[in-house]
Parts: sequence; C-alpha cells; structure tokens
Amino acid sequence: MDASAVACDVASPSWQAWHEVGWAKVYQGVARLQTRIAKAVKAGQWRKVRALQRLLTNSTAAKAMAVRRVTENRGRKTPGVDQQTWSTPEEKWSAVENLGRKRYKPLPLRRINIPKSNGEKRPLGIPTMRDRAMQALYLLALDPVAETLGDPHSYGFRRERSTADAIGQVRNVLSRDVSPKWVLEGDIKGCFDNISHEWLIANVCMDKTILRKWLKAGFVEMGKLFPTTAGTPQGGIISPVLANIALDGLQAELTNLFATVRHARAAKVNLVRYADDFIITGSSGELLENEVRPLVQKFLATRGLILSDKKTKVTKVTDGFDFLGWHVRYLGQQLLVLPSKKNRKTFLGKIRELLRAKKSARQMDVIETLVPIVRGWANYHRSQNSSQTFARCDNQIWHALWRWSCRRHPTKGKKWIKQRYFKCIEGRDWRFAEKDQLLPILAGYRKVDHVKIRSDANPYDPAYDEYFSIRLAKRMDKTLEGRRKLRWLWWWQEGLCPHCDQKITRESGWHLHHIVKRSERGSDKLTNLVLLHPNCHVQYHARESADPAGISKYK
Repeated sequence: MDASAVACDVASPSWQAWHEVGWAKVYQGVARLQTRIAKAVKAGQWRKVRALQRLLTNSTAAKAMAVRRVTENRGRKTPGVDQQTWSTPEEKWSAVENLGRKRYKPLPLRRINIPKSNGEKRPLGIPTMRDRAMQALYLLALDPVAETLGDPHSYGFRRERSTADAIGQVRNVLSRDVSPKWVLEGDIKGCFDNISHEWLIANVCMDKTILRKWLKAGFVEMGKLFPTTAGTPQGGIISPVLANIALDGLQAELTNLFATVRHARAAKVNLVRYADDFIITGSSGELLENEVRPLVQKFLATRGLILSDKKTKVTKVTDGFDFLGWHVRYLGQQLLVLPSKKNRKTFLGKIRELLRAKKSARQMDVIETLVPIVRGWANYHRSQNSSQTFARCDNQIWHALWRWSCRRHPTKGKKWIKQRYFKCIEGRDWRFAEKDQLLPILAGYRKVDHVKIRSDANPYDPAYDEYFSIRLAKRMDKTLEGRRKLRWLWWWQEGLCPHCDQKITRESGWHLHHIVKRSERGSDKLTNLVLLHPNCHVQYHARESADPAGISKYK
C-alpha cells in the first residue's frame, strides 16, 4: 500500500464536527502508519521513517486522536498560561482543524512547584492545551521509534510496561543462589531538568524545528518569564519519551564493557531501569564502583546528566535496598520483596490525613474516599511478599478508624460506637461498613503472581498482537475481580468497544450503557447492557439527539 492510499484511509472529508468522527477508522489508520514506522526503524530505513512521520502528523485522524487524548486525561481541566480548556465539542473540532506546524509557536509553560516526599519541591510545567495537543500529535509518530529502539529492560513510561514488570525483572536477576549479590542503586540528579537540548535535537528522530521550539519555549513563574537552557519539562506529554530516548543505550554500553561472553557472565552485570531510577547488578562491589559507575557517569555526561552522589550507592543484596516502593532483600535462601517502610508510611499517613480532614463527614463518604486508596495500594503490592505487611497495615487502619469514630461521639460508650460503625460480615468482625458500603481490608487481597512482559515485545509489531491480547485479558480479569456483570460483558465483547472497535482497558475506562434506556423501561439484564468508552458513550448520545431515527442500537 503506498503513502497516498494510507492518507486516504486515515482522513475523511465527511467529518464536519467532533461527534461525526469515525473513531474506528481513526484508530485503525493511525495504527497502520505506526506499524509501518516501527517496521522501517527496524530495517534502518530512516528516510522512509521521516516520510511516514510527516504523513502521520499531517493526517486529520492523528490530530483527532491527539485532541481526544488531551481532553480526556486527568489534566484536561488544568489550563496553561492562556487559561483555556477545550471542554465543548465545538472547541475540540476547532482544535483539530487548526492543529499543525504552520505558523506554530508554543507559549511558555505555567510553572508550579509540587512537594516531594523528602520535603523539597519539584517543578512542574503546564503547557497550554494547543501545545499539549501538538505534543500528543508528534508523540504518535515518535513512540514507535522509541519502542523499537528502547532498552529491553527499560520499563518506565512505555506502553504495556509497568513497575510490576520492573520488579519482576529484579526478581529474575537476583532470586537464585548463583545470582549477583551486589547492586548499584542509581539516581540521576534532576534528570528532566538537565538533559542537554543539543543532544536531544541531534538524536531524536522527529521534526527538529518543532522540538527546538518546545525546548526553548521558557516558563512563567510568579508572573515572570524565564528562559529554558536545558531539560525537558515535567508535565509535558512528550517529556517522558524524550527522557527515555536520552537514557536508552546504557544497556548496550554495559554489554560492551566486557571483552568476552565469559567475562560478562562472570561479572553478572544486569540493568533494570524505570524512567530515571535504575539498578545495576554485579558480582562484586569493587566491579560496580570501579568499572560500572565510571562508565555510567561517562554515558550520562554526553547527555548533560550526572549521578546524584547522595542517592547513588553500592549495596549488598543481603543488606537490602529500596526500588520503586519495594524493599528488596536476599534473606536466608530466598529473595524477599516487601512494601518499603517509606512507601508504607506514606500510605498510612495519607489515610490518617484524610480521616482528620473528614471529621464531620458521613461514614458512607469516608468509605467512598478510602476504597480507591486501599484498593490501589493493595493491587500495587499484592504481586510480591506483602501478606504480613498487609496485616500490620490493616491493624493501623483499624486504629485510625476507631479514633475517627470515637471522636465523633465523645459521650457514647464503646459498645454503641462499635455497633454503629462496625459490622460482622462473613464471619469477620469489626468491618467498617454502612448498609451496602464496605471498606475492604488489605488481608482480603491475596497474592497474585505477575507475569513479566517479554523484554523484546513491541506493541507496534503485529507479530505480538495475540501476545498483548492475552496479557490484556488477564489484566482486566484482575481489574474486574468481584464485579461479575462487568467481567462477563468485557469477555462477551472480546474486550472491544462496539462503537470504535478499540480495546477497553483500565486506563481508557468504561461506561455501562443501557441499549434500551431506563427511562424507557429498559432493564438491567445483561442482554440490555454494553460496555463503551466514556467518550464513545457521549458521542453515541450526541448522534442520537441529532438524528434519533438514524442511530443504530448496539445488539
């Protein structure tokens, strides 16, 4: 298929409004171009890569996808320096029509400082909606390149990869008797703020003019404009991928450090990286300190980066180290991976703070606030050795809830307070519940082993389509655990939204749609329900309002 044929596939001149966009064609056309980009990168055909990238960034379909992303993500209501948010269908369609490199000039970022766990502050740059959409547009063309060339054991800010995969790789390289017993804990000082602009412009495969404009846009803080001389701002959609590209290649450098395969096996050097946090294993502390650390410093120096002397250290695995919220330690004859003390303290502190802020709130409101926090923390850690930690945290949460209950009724007896706020459910007493609302306990989340992603798996390679479909099915099984109706619908629809033919995932979200409306006496039976993406549900009702007779029901 030639370029002109693809261009016809990804754009439709019949679209005149936001709710007329055919999302199934949009996703299929963009995915087809991204697959071709990844294939060209693998073959080393860089002229073809750049031609396909231009075709993609000029297509209406890619522009619509970019606008949809920035108007549906968590930051959609946070404006940039122009104080604009695209909240109406008319604004979104106008953005699609006006998106492009012609006469494009990014506005400065609106900078805010968010607190870090160590008491310091991290600068966060907020681009305007137009700049976010432009970054999302060019990311569609850059991501296939980054995924194809990325380090096999890099797991941060990459499609289909997660912290669970990173800690799974840590287990793989440290869990056996013959595994290395020394680790270099690496931390890059101000990674996002210090990456060399010259290196990025010279090495990132995308439109250099656009990239230079983003990097030199500057930022506004306290009403003053400041220039940017280095770094890619945290808060930009494309920033994590640019940082990943800057750090890719370290694994190859470590491999080339050793002259022979025998020498490499004896050294037991392995890299596991999640964004700018990484560990490097080794057979001895001297090897890591005298050979590996200087190599890493030299690699980073070419990109304008340096290691943090305070946080970078060589550690024995039997002494333990923290990585991505877990504490990893080889104890006895096994490798233990537990929630770290710092992570546990932050979690419990957040719950206590919320309870203090809701002194006068209803019990049901408290439960609704705490459920996603407890569930999220449990799901994050349940793939590791967390049962004892869960039990201790349950005890701490109970004490916090008991104090909250007693504070509300200082004149009541303990027996009355217990009967008012705590119930005996399924043989377990002291469950914090009201009517049908129940706060889950961490001990109720049993360990579920996580299957690590294959290091060579590329989501833009059609050869891995079935592999990623199987992984998605298993992941959604866990996400919808205990929600039988949603789980059955997801499987019956083969994981696809019938409106746009794209996967329904935890990240995309979903909406339970009634085929026959409740107001029209539609039932809640499975035969009258369908899972849609939230945006697809809005589009369906917009089309239904415009043409009630022409809209087809999902059957």
